Amino acid sequence: MAKSKKKKTKSSNALPDVPHSCRLYLITPPKIDDLDQFADLLDQALAAGDVAALQIRLKDSDETTIRQAVEKLRPIAHKYDVAVVLNDNPELALALECDGVHVGQDDMPYLQAREIMGPDAFVGVTCHASRHLAMEAAENGADYVAFGAFFPTETKEVQHHAEPDILDWWQQMMTTPCVAIGGITTDNCVPLIDAGADFLAVSSGVWSHPEGPAAAVRQFNSLLEDA
Repeated sequence: MAKSKKKKTKSSNALPDVPHSCRLYLITPPKIDDLDQFADLLDQALAAGDVAALQIRLKDSDETTIRQAVEKLRPIAHKYDVAVVLNDNPELALALECDGVHVGQDDMPYLQAREIMGPDAFVGVTCHASRHLAMEAAENGADYVAFGAFFPTETKEVQHHAEPDILDWWQQMMTTPCVAIGGITTDNCVPLIDAGADFLAVSSGVWSHPEGPAAAVRQFNSLLEDA
């Protein structure tokens, strides 16, 4: 049974209820050595083309480092109407006025994260390659579900592999947007777009692009527009 998404009222910095097409969802590198330098790169990347959201994902960093990153990067993202998502930590996301939070299966359960974030923020859920987990998250009210990893990735050890057909199945079954994640680059993203991804979550495919992050965003947007 499909579940319609809730209408968001917090701000323009929210993922759209029904994307007109597949969009880019940036994820920070797992570690940012020079925050000022990265902020400049982010500004250049967001100026280069459409981006729906920026997830700040600093898994092995302490709270002070994460706070500094959010406070530095959030104004840049909002300048381009890009939603700011914090990974894993709903309490900190709320305290830092992020637009949403992303939780994994080993993190806080969706319903607990929603209770903390309130009705106007958005909450996304990692569902790996599980149709059951995705349907459960959507029925509970998640604002998006994330499937992956679709390809080998440099940012984390891959324990779950997803195939593009899960995206096609999802679009036929549900209205909640789906995010494709895991090793996505400009060279391999088209089958995921064609299969029905609403968002492409990309980290090293942008930040480690040989021509730089801005060029990567331009190339991704060109492929998204042509799909």
